[in-house]
This record gives sequence, C-alpha cells and structure tokens, in this order.
Amino acid sequence: MTRLEEWFSKCPGAIVAFSGGVDSSLVAHLANHFLGTDRAIAVISASPSLKLSELDDAKRFANENGITLRIVTTREMENPNYLSNPSNRCYYCKHSLYDELSTLPEVAAGWWILNGTNLDDLGDYRPGLEAAKEYEVHSPLVECQIDKTAVRELAEQHTLHCWNKPASPCLASRIPYGERVTVEKLRQIESAEALLSDHGFPVARVRHYNTHARIEVPVEQLERLHALQTTLETEMRAIGFEHTELDSEGFVSGKLNRVLSTPSV
Repeated sequence: MTRLEEWFSKCPGAIVAFSGGVDSSLVAHLANHFLGTDRAIAVISASPSLKLSELDDAKRFANENGITLRIVTTREMENPNYLSNPSNRCYYCKHSLYDELSTLPEVAAGWWILNGTNLDDLGDYRPGLEAAKEYEVHSPLVECQIDKTAVRELAEQHTLHCWNKPASPCLASRIPYGERVTVEKLRQIESAEALLSDHGFPVARVRHYNTHARIEVPVEQLERLHALQTTLETEMRAIGFEHTELDSEGFVSGKLNRVLSTPSV
C-alpha cells in the first residue's frame, strides 16, 4: 500500500476507466481513498458490449463505496473498423472509450485518466493497450508492479465485495474474429449467458457462430451441463440459436484468440 500511496500522491486527479471488474474497481476505490471524492471519479460506458447486469453491479459498487460514477455512451458501434471485428477489435473499442474520456472537463483541468490494467495483462494479447498508450492513460497497478493475485488480495483487504468476482470480458469477445459485431448478436449472447447463470453456471461463455452457439463451462461442471442439454437446446432456440454445442474441453479464457497463433497452411 505504501507504493500505491506514493503513486497517488503525484496524481492531480483521477478519471478511472471503470468496467465493474475487480481490477478497475480496485483502482476506482484506491483513487477515492487516496484523493477523495473531490479529485476522483469513475466513468463507465453503457456500451452494447457490456452486460446490463454488469452495469447494474457497477452502479451498486460505486454507491456502496461512495465513489462518484458517471455513465457515458461511447460510439464504437458507429465505427466500421470495430464492427468488422478484426483481431485488434479491442483497440477500436478502447480508442472510443479514451476518446470520450479525454473530452471530460477534468482532463482539461489536468486530471489523469487511469485504467485497471494489471501486471499480468502485459503478457496477454491486449491490443487495447496501444490505445491507452496513445491517450497517455496511466496504469497504477502496472506501475506499482501489482499482478492479478495481488489485486484480489488488496480488494479483499479493503472488503470490496468484488474481490473474487470472475472475469467477464466484453460480449464482443464471444464473436469469432472476422464475423461482424451486431447489437442483435450481443443481446443474444447476454441472454444465453444469463440463462446459464440461472441454471447454476455463473462462469460460462457462449461463443456466437451465427445460427449456432457453443457453450463453455468449467470442466468440472461439464457432466451437469450435459444433463441439461435437451432443456438448453430448447431454451437457446428461443433466443435465436438453431443449434447448440457443448464444448467438451470446457471453459478456457480467450479461446477464440487461438486462431492468432495458428500458422497458415
């Protein structure tokens, strides 16, 4: 905490790019803790790629912890580069977010834009980091050498209810690269994952392959998932998926990124 306190002592004011995940939640809390409510705000985008349940959870977190929250509407869905869903789609999404944040009056007053990037993220494929660099976004967790394990430990120490919250990447990450991102697809994915949560699978991914869906849950829950297959197929058809496949490998974060390392033949 001493290193973080020293880091924030140099920060004139903080605009935290807030998603509701544990990383940005911790940064928003720390900014509020060290700078006070008059020099720290959290800003979340009500983007179609954010689950409505995540937005509600973010509002609740901010309210519980006395954090000033602003909700903005970013315009990535107006960008054909984002909609075409290239492998660096995340860059265009983050560019839209930081572009919106850069127009806030607090930036003109010298406040810094902060994000929740942690040390482990630097070893992952994250094209959004390039957008952060372009907009001179600060990453206190990285600069203070804090990895994901330490993030959760700090969040628990500060009694943040999200300390053990599972990662929940944007809904567009469920659509294979090259397949167009649409609001309809995002809403289908959201509805399908909410359905799985209601069935007792809080950690699940529904990969969207146009008319068919592929469901991933942790491998230890596959047997229970298979027992519900008939029910799920009926419910998924009501959402708009003609075919539903249960991924026998189980949940793997970033599975769709595997194509990026597959050599062409």
